Amino acid sequence: MKKYLGITIIFLILLGRMVYLNLNNHEESLKKLENKTINYVYGESAPRGRILDRNGKVLVDNMGVKTLFYTKLKGVTVQKELEIARELAEIINISINENVLKKYWLLTHNNGDDLITEEEYEKLKMRKITSKDIENLKLERVKEEDINNLEEIEKKTATIYDLMNKGYSYAKKIISKNISDLEYSTLVDKNIEGVSTELTWERVYNYGDTLKDLFGSIGRIPEEEKEEYLKKGYNLNDIVGLSYLEKEYEDYLKGEKELYEVNSDNTLKVIKEAKNGNDLVLSIDIDVELKLESILRENIILGKKRKNTDYFSESYSIVGDPNTGEIIALSGQKLISLEDETFKSVNTNLINSSFTVGSVVKMATISTGYKYGVIDIGTSVQDGCIKLYQVPIKCSYKNLGKVNDLTAISKSSNYYQFKIAIGLTNQEYKYNMTLNTSENDFNKFRDMYKEYGLGNLTGIDLPNEKTGIKGALTSSDLLLNLSIGQYDTYTPMELFQYVNTIASSGVRRKPQLMKEIKNENTTIFQNDYTVLNNVSLDNVYLERLKEAMHLATTSGTARSYIKSEYNPAGKTGTSETFIDTNNDGVMDTKTTSIAFVGFAPYDNPKYSVVVLAPNIYVLKEYNYSKVYITRYISQSIMNFLFEKE
Repeated sequence: MKKYLGITIIFLILLGRMVYLNLNNHEESLKKLENKTINYVYGESAPRGRILDRNGKVLVDNMGVKTLFYTKLKGVTVQKELEIARELAEIINISINENVLKKYWLLTHNNGDDLITEEEYEKLKMRKITSKDIENLKLERVKEEDINNLEEIEKKTATIYDLMNKGYSYAKKIISKNISDLEYSTLVDKNIEGVSTELTWERVYNYGDTLKDLFGSIGRIPEEEKEEYLKKGYNLNDIVGLSYLEKEYEDYLKGEKELYEVNSDNTLKVIKEAKNGNDLVLSIDIDVELKLESILRENIILGKKRKNTDYFSESYSIVGDPNTGEIIALSGQKLISLEDETFKSVNTNLINSSFTVGSVVKMATISTGYKYGVIDIGTSVQDGCIKLYQVPIKCSYKNLGKVNDLTAISKSSNYYQFKIAIGLTNQEYKYNMTLNTSENDFNKFRDMYKEYGLGNLTGIDLPNEKTGIKGALTSSDLLLNLSIGQYDTYTPMELFQYVNTIASSGVRRKPQLMKEIKNENTTIFQNDYTVLNNVSLDNVYLERLKEAMHLATTSGTARSYIKSEYNPAGKTGTSETFIDTNNDGVMDTKTTSIAFVGFAPYDNPKYSVVVLAPNIYVLKEYNYSKVYITRYISQSIMNFLFEKE
């Protein structure tokens, strides 16, 4: 009896619990069921964040575009898709793709089976030819007159059908963009199966091609990166940043797409409105940027009109704030036609291409001498030439008399740097001596150079940055060349970091294009001006380098590169370079490249500048003309910066 009583009590408890759940959780249960049965879909795209300059001027914006899409429905036949394509062809204007007409003709003529002989089908069965061979034979046998006989509407149908079947089979396909209002309304009224019309967003560049290559491109997720994006919650048809700033700041720039509820009649109800991405504010001043581009182009044209400039076509410049690493303007310009004065922007070369830069490295060389005790403040020598065993004699560009650590930079003595290189090997120079060098001797220079940013990735906020080329060989001749910037190569961005490090008394910072990220008027992320390292020299030596560069711009080789009234500091560089003029893999022509790095005021730096002009003239035995293009560029842009204040 007790046993049955216990079972009855348990049953009553369970019954009571069920009644409680029904009464109290009915609403919650219905909600869960509803959530499982309601379908939600996202819109096609959302406006990305804008890209602004430091003063709030909009560089990159968004434009709404009426777009026609097709989504393949489950079980749809080829014949049905051809019907849909034909219906669309009667509504929209579209450029005909001649390359797809043969495939269309085959589709509408028994798939071209009548064009293949019985013998060829027999060969296919015997695996003497493949299915691909059969398809190629069909295409070859479609006659020109067959294609010419196609009506215009059929050609449009063929083009649309091809677009309907490109890419992932389950993804939405873009059939046409910028459709007219009439086309848009007609498509909405027709409600064609699998066809939808939406407002998508495209980038607008308010300053044309200026900086466009560094802004980067946007597009569908690349196949090789789809897993990474899927893990982040993206859909495969989402638009993402594919390169440079668009890719670097994708997480901030991407918008939030509209969310729709699918009603029982397949109409859509907006659940959540689209939301713009965050704005990317750059350190760029677009007024300075446009001026820099103009200065470069103007001086490239002037330089190209001089003698022996056969292989000169491009120049590069970066200006910024040496105290933060902020880039105010940067440009690479390549002359396409002197007659038409047309140019192409090659801004990506600023981080991807490297050059032999010559004597601008001499502050880093002097630093190496300080660090290893080869020289000290005031160490002086009589300028001259170096002659090593089986190495041609090496001299300064002229006899400079007595030079010390200051004047070796201001007058650009090669001899002084050569003596430092020899001292690093712990040997005393003697005429025609054999200089025994090792990888360690090269590394002493390179390690010091890297502390300034030469031979290192700078850490700029752009993907795919490259360093210059590190020479693979070691020899006495090459060690001397390394000390005067005639061996390893460096990118313009490395030079920018290098001169900034000197200007800021040995503090090496990342160069930066991003100033802040904003959501409407609220700053959500601000540049922290990352310090990468401090140069391993006492401050007295670092200030000595600045003094030497100041001397160079007031009475040395860099005189008048920046106006004296701005209290400047700088260093010129001239290097012998070689180019392959006929693309046979052999460097057959000797040219000269020139460079300049500087900042002002030297005792309280506000602006820094880098200028490079590769292959400025061809070296000949006589009758060549040197072009001081770097002086004109640096002086013009620094004048503009200071006068703009």
